[in-house]
Amino acid sequence: MTQPARSVTSTSPSDGPRHISRVTAGAAGPTVGIDLGGTNLRIGVVDDAGTIIDEHRVGAPHELGALVVAIRDGIAAVRGAAPVAVGIGAAGMIDDDGVVRYAPNLPMFVNAPLRALVQAELDLPVVVDNDANVAAWGEACHGALRGHQHGLLVTLGTGVGGGVIVDGRLLRGAHGFAAEIGHWQIDPAGPRCACGEVGHWEAEASGTALGRLGRVRAHAGRAPDVLARAGGDPDAVTGVHVGDSAQAGEADGVAIIDEFAHVVAVGMAGLTNILDPAIIVVSGGLVELGDTLLDPVRASFVGHLEGSAYRPSVPIVAGELGDAAGVVGAAALARDLVARA
Repeated sequence: MTQPARSVTSTSPSDGPRHISRVTAGAAGPTVGIDLGGTNLRIGVVDDAGTIIDEHRVGAPHELGALVVAIRDGIAAVRGAAPVAVGIGAAGMIDDDGVVRYAPNLPMFVNAPLRALVQAELDLPVVVDNDANVAAWGEACHGALRGHQHGLLVTLGTGVGGGVIVDGRLLRGAHGFAAEIGHWQIDPAGPRCACGEVGHWEAEASGTALGRLGRVRAHAGRAPDVLARAGGDPDAVTGVHVGDSAQAGEADGVAIIDEFAHVVAVGMAGLTNILDPAIIVVSGGLVELGDTLLDPVRASFVGHLEGSAYRPSVPIVAGELGDAAGVVGAAALARDLVARA
């Protein structure tokens, strides 16, 4: 359940087109939030309390012109008052001008001027940002990061993404590409990441990695219950089979989750040593495992944190917005855009 908007921080107009301004409780009207993934396009009209008034879902076109048309038609299809601005969250490296420089799961996005194209089609103000940044801002305005000036969002799904709140603002870096937390090397001898590099945290802490760990154990004869859930074929084991086994209390599923949780926790501890967040919020598909995953993460996390006995505890909690974080966060960014106008 979403909560009323709260003030997070303010910035000066000179901070640039995508820097965060104060979250206001009285925008001129509803805004549109768009969550653009590799498979689906989700479009919602959202009020200033973070409530989705209506939404429209379609498959995401993999051609840039068709995508812009799908966004235009999707906004026309949702009910509610006429929106005053549009926010878009997309997986990929997005610069301060709303140009998608690179997106591994969206091949049409290579130096694609998405903001300019959508803005020209709609004649509305548009903001475009990385999907994990958008989810973090949704949780900051209306979810589990609300009220925290310093926080970390970790998305655990097919890959690993993140958003970082510093002094109440999204951390973006020099070019808008900051907080690619899945792509730092945690193990130089580790498996190859989908991006091509070796030993990235994503390669060991994603849902994809959980499935690979399950298959390794199944091939070694160390996961009979997980293997049974995959129909007896070790090559068919996925992270879903492992998670279901662990939630059912089966020893081999629990053991795999514990091993996986250790790697998740090591990465979170490293990021905490660097960023010093007040709270870590976990989002993405794996958060559906709840405390089956988060309890062993919490237990391992403390042992890898510098000076853990001498610093305030850092809660690790599930996100409050679920799969709506992208839509709600994108709409909140659009609301900020209107507030600065």
